[in-house]
Amino acid sequence: MADLTYSKRFSDRREGRQIRSLPEYSRIVPYILRRRSDATCYLSDSVEVSGIERWLREKRGEGWTGLGFLHLLVSAYVRTVSMRPGVNRFVSGRRLFARNDIQVILSVKRSPSVSATETSIKVSFSPLDTVFDVYKRLSAAIDEVKADVTISEPERIARLLCRLPRPFLRLTMAVIRALDYFDWLPRTWLDASPFHGSVCVVDMGSLNVVPVDPHIPDFGTVTAAISFGARRTVRDADGTPSGVERHYVDYRVAVDERAADSYYYASALKCLKYFLKNPALLELPPEKIEDDLN
Repeated sequence: MADLTYSKRFSDRREGRQIRSLPEYSRIVPYILRRRSDATCYLSDSVEVSGIERWLREKRGEGWTGLGFLHLLVSAYVRTVSMRPGVNRFVSGRRLFARNDIQVILSVKRSPSVSATETSIKVSFSPLDTVFDVYKRLSAAIDEVKADVTISEPERIARLLCRLPRPFLRLTMAVIRALDYFDWLPRTWLDASPFHGSVCVVDMGSLNVVPVDPHIPDFGTVTAAISFGARRTVRDADGTPSGVERHYVDYRVAVDERAADSYYYASALKCLKYFLKNPALLELPPEKIEDDLN
C-alpha cells in the first residue's frame, strides 16, 4: 500500500505511486514481458471449510445474515495486502506502481436466470477493514446493482462504444489504450472500468460448479484474479460411511509475476490461506500495516 503521507511526484498515476527503488532486473522485466498474459502464473489449492462453516453459522446467528465464503475470501485478501503489500502493485506504461487502495472487482447477475443481465462492480477497501466492514460494503454494492433496473456505468460505456462501426471501434480502442498508457483516461471511465483494480474475484460456488481458471486481461491494471468453486465432501480413511467427513473449497489464483517474485507470492498465498482457516482473526483490524517499497 502506498504511504498516506506520500506526496505525488512526476510519473505517478492516479491509482498509485511509482516504485523507484527497484533493482535494474525488476525494472527491465516489463519491457521483456510486455503483456500481462505473458507474465501470468497460476496456482490451484483448496482449504478445509469445516471450521469456517461453524464460524459462519455462529456469525449469522449473531445477526450477520448472508455472511458467506465470498466475504471471507475478500476479507482474507484485504488482510493479506496489509501484510504483503507487493501483491497490490500493478504494471502500467512499463513501470511498476504501488496502488493507493484495494479495489475488488466482481461480476454480478441481476437475478439467478440465464436471461438476466450481468454487470460488474468495483468496491474499494482499506487494509484496516475487518470482515464485517467487507461484508457491509460488498453486500451494499451487490444489493444496489440488483435493485437498480437501469444500466450501470460500465454497461453505459459499453453501449456507447458499440454504437460505432467496427473500424472506428477498433480505432477508438487503440486511442483508449494509449490514453491508459499515459494515465490520461477520464476519471469516470477509470472508476467504472472492470479492468482497473487490484483483484477480480469469480464466485463459481454460488453456481454449484468447480472453479474456473481465472484470467488477467492485458488491458488495464488488474494484477490478480481468484476463482473459487462449490463445497466438496471428502471422507477420511477408506471412504466408508464410518469415515470422518470433511468439507473443502477449491480455489484457483492467477497473478502477474512482474509485480513481485515467486517467493513473495508464495508467502502472500500462505497468508491468504492462513486467514481463510482462521476467520476469527479477521474480526479485528490488523495491529500493524506494512508499507510497500518507495
